[in-house]
Amino acid sequence: MAETVQEETQVLHAASVSVKEEKSPCKEVEEEEDEEDLPHAEFLDIFEEGLARIVQDPLLCDLPIQVTLEEINSQVALEYGQAMTVRVCKHDGEVMPIVVVQNATVLDLKKAIRRFMELKQQREGGVKHISWRYVWRTFHLVFDGEKLEDDKMKLKDYGIRNRDEVTFLKKLKKK
Repeated sequence: MAETVQEETQVLHAASVSVKEEKSPCKEVEEEEDEEDLPHAEFLDIFEEGLARIVQDPLLCDLPIQVTLEEINSQVALEYGQAMTVRVCKHDGEVMPIVVVQNATVLDLKKAIRRFMELKQQREGGVKHISWRYVWRTFHLVFDGEKLEDDKMKLKDYGIRNRDEVTFLKKLKKK
């Protein structure tokens, strides 16, 4: 799997180099200034073709069409055992597969949830802004009946392992 990703990355790099080499050699002064300039549309086409080939890999086939490099890296880390998936269950029944590193803290999980939701919003539209300060004041993350209150504590110290479920639980108002 890693070899395939590396090969595709090399193909994309080679394509960008070959586009650069197609410039006229007689304009050396302009070439120095414009060396980094590629026709944007052409570069995007090459990049999207390479990305489409990478995402066809069986390991990455469940990723969305508009995949980010971060999502690809997360899947590769999962394959090598460097990361784990924590299934976060919302009150409406939706389950969010959140990928975090093996030694992640509660704060890392919260940041990963935020990133997951931001990507989901970009892809699907909908709500433009979520107040995460409000979310964390209103909801707890709970695993096996225990609230994950200490942001600095590692998930494994709470007993959370790969594919475990953590739920959002609304905090009770104090009277």
